[in-house]
Amino acid sequence: MTTTVTGASRASGGVRHRRPRRTPVPFLAQLLIWAGAAGVLGLWWSHTTAVVGPAGWLTGAGRITGLLAGYACAVLLALMARVPLLDHGVGTDRLARWHALGGRCTVSLALAHTLLVIWGYSLTSHTGVVSETSTLVLSCPDLLKGTIGFLLFLATGILSARAARRRMSYETWHYLHFATYLAVFLSFGHQLSDGADFVGDRLAQAAWYALFIGVAALLVWFRFAVPLRRGLRHRMRVVEVRPEAPGVVSVHLTGEHLDELGGEPGQFLRWRFLARGLWWTANPYSLSAPAHPRHLRITVKSAGAHSAALAHLAPGTRVWAEGPYGGFTARRRTAAKVLLLAGGVGITPLRALFETLPGQVTLVHRARRTVDLALRAEIDAIAARRGATVHHVVDEPGGPASPLTAAGLSALVPDLAAHDVYLCGPPGMARAATGALREAGVPARRIHHESFAF
Repeated sequence: MTTTVTGASRASGGVRHRRPRRTPVPFLAQLLIWAGAAGVLGLWWSHTTAVVGPAGWLTGAGRITGLLAGYACAVLLALMARVPLLDHGVGTDRLARWHALGGRCTVSLALAHTLLVIWGYSLTSHTGVVSETSTLVLSCPDLLKGTIGFLLFLATGILSARAARRRMSYETWHYLHFATYLAVFLSFGHQLSDGADFVGDRLAQAAWYALFIGVAALLVWFRFAVPLRRGLRHRMRVVEVRPEAPGVVSVHLTGEHLDELGGEPGQFLRWRFLARGLWWTANPYSLSAPAHPRHLRITVKSAGAHSAALAHLAPGTRVWAEGPYGGFTARRRTAAKVLLLAGGVGITPLRALFETLPGQVTLVHRARRTVDLALRAEIDAIAARRGATVHHVVDEPGGPASPLTAAGLSALVPDLAAHDVYLCGPPGMARAATGALREAGVPARRIHHESFAF
């Protein structure tokens, strides 16, 4: 069943839209990463006079993959350091995808480095692979610690596989990733004491120290010091928990100097509620209304132990928030017309954008049942006030459905290909919507997606 609410048309055509400039941060970040990789290869080249025979080729390849694996560790940690310039300019979703791809590459490089070096050394010393492995691990400086670090990397990579992630909660997955810090720490000494490209080269050693100390400083500052400082300054606490739909609640918060957070519509924060069973983890939830100097609101659907517990928060519960994060904001907009396409509780960031985006904006909110249309009353009020169109689409037995196809979306939104589309919803809905939008002629660069998956 499709219900449409259309406001007066006074606002749509009279607002002048200014096309925002495309941010160069993603390009510059990738350029910097690849330049660093080229520098690492240059380090190997400068220390290699010749490569002779199978043993030389294997050992040389092992050195290259080892250098790249070490460099990739620093890049992985930097991508997840939550540096505002990267997070806002690239986007949390894209950074997470880069991190996931980089993680797979890092584990593969580390595995290749281990196998190639052992094989190459065994050919040089004319010993078996097993015997050479035990000799290297037990006799080379720091290699035993490096081996433990490698095994931790391997375990983290296995647990990060899609099949394994489906079987664990967000909190478990998040804390298991802290093993990566330990793995990097254990492996770092081995790189400098055993790496042929670092032994005796003080400049290369200094550069490697600077790289890892710099990344460590970013992690300590943005992931620990800044949240601690903000928690003490803003003194946030819960004011009210209000039901919005079955299994969906809005948590209203107040605090001091909240305007300093700089939260934009479409962004999220990582919330740590200082209550029993919740204090030990910080989970990401989007702002469901524009930020106010004295008031913030998030709207959350029960999808696990943490989100379900929010419905029982007591007024006065202290809250620490990290962020804001994400690039799912008005700055991504490139066209005069905008479609906001939400699935279920994916309405959360889009509701805030719906209130604040200038120009011609259409909102399509899809849900299974009418009672699942969270925040419907205030969305309709915003539509009437700003002169925008809202389509509430629900699939219930006995009622006509609006399919999530190119034809279905085009029927709801005329001239769909000329729109920027902000898309937020469960993974299955997001994949289907992306395919339908592309089929309808919407360029990929105009489809802005906020993922629910971790």
